[in-house]
Amino acid sequence: MSELAPRYSATSLLRARFSRDYWRPLWRRTKPKDAYDVVVVGGGGHGLATAFHLARDHGLKRVSVLERKVIGYGNVGRNTTIVRSNYLLPENFHFYEDSLRRYETLSRDLNYNVMYSSRGVVDLANSDDEMVLYARRGNAMRLGGIDAELLDRAGLRRFMPELNPDLPRRYPIVGGLLQRRGGTVRHDAVAWGYARAAAALGVDIVEECEVTGLVTAGGVATGVETSQGFVRAERVVFAVAGHTGSIGRMLGVPLPVETHLLQAMVTEPVKPLVHTVVSYMYGHAEVYLSQSDRGGLVMGGVLDGYPSYTREPEWHRLEEVVQGAVAMFPQVAGLRILRHWAGTNDQTMDGSPLVGRLKYDNVFLNGGWCYGGFKAIPASGAACATLVATGSAPDLIRGFALERFATGHVLDEKGAGPFPVRQ
Repeated sequence: MSELAPRYSATSLLRARFSRDYWRPLWRRTKPKDAYDVVVVGGGGHGLATAFHLARDHGLKRVSVLERKVIGYGNVGRNTTIVRSNYLLPENFHFYEDSLRRYETLSRDLNYNVMYSSRGVVDLANSDDEMVLYARRGNAMRLGGIDAELLDRAGLRRFMPELNPDLPRRYPIVGGLLQRRGGTVRHDAVAWGYARAAAALGVDIVEECEVTGLVTAGGVATGVETSQGFVRAERVVFAVAGHTGSIGRMLGVPLPVETHLLQAMVTEPVKPLVHTVVSYMYGHAEVYLSQSDRGGLVMGGVLDGYPSYTREPEWHRLEEVVQGAVAMFPQVAGLRILRHWAGTNDQTMDGSPLVGRLKYDNVFLNGGWCYGGFKAIPASGAACATLVATGSAPDLIRGFALERFATGHVLDEKGAGPFPVRQ
């Protein structure tokens, strides 16, 4: 050992481990004040990012985030951590590209390591017809200034030697669409980083504070009723992930949203095997897979297909996802599943989000994120904060307004409503 290296005894390490200063909270625990400029309902990624940008970019000093349980408990901690911008429609790919670019610098912006890994995202094609569809999407992305590469089998072999596309499979692999800048970000770190940065700017983060109603007077909202009492607010933002439909019912506004479960699972850790994020469709099912920093293979599939708030995993979905993973990588067949969970998804009629005013001029909705919730957090927070602070929606989110369903300007990536297999 170098003479310059510090020396620690076992006793000193144990003392440090259990000392009061070892675990330092990243944000202060507070009770809600009587009044705020903006109350953000929901302490997930979108709510925290909105509060952070309200304080940093727009100088609002009295901002609060009210979370029903604890920070990181909801969907921000129940996803497969994938970030990408490989969409077809300009409204979507410009938005998600803005979010991906923000993810690239998020660790520096928050002064907190969110573990962004630009390992690439590959969608595998099963037929020549599907390659044509991927070429169309890739060309649309490239026209929008977004990186995209169409790979044939030889290209896949070079980029993913662990895949071996030449293996006989029931649904063969003929190529794929690659976005090299896509990848993964540590989901917990995103929640903690935004909460820490927002609190440092003076945002009150109030946990275990359930919002039970909206109080109005003279045609505007005046505050919210909570489990900790009434909180007055000049503006209210609802960012409640899988419970957007409940907000619509609370306000008496029917929303084109259903809540569905999206399940995921992770295997025991193994040595580095899969160096990218890969998606594979077989028949009417799909699996997307990546390897975490801990070595486990993180996998997910399609929606369960019926409304539910239970977050209960189901065996048939586990079986379907695992079958696809083994079809891609036969070498993983003997691995054990360590954890299996489900997150709630607000599925709109066209599979795109809802960001805009809701019933009152000073009430705003940031929800309906369908499959794109985690990857959208940075852009969503910045754009929603601009809307709330200035009253004008940035161009980036104008297409996400609720009014599009009345005017027919829907943003349906696949022409399949809320259930596109590959959005």
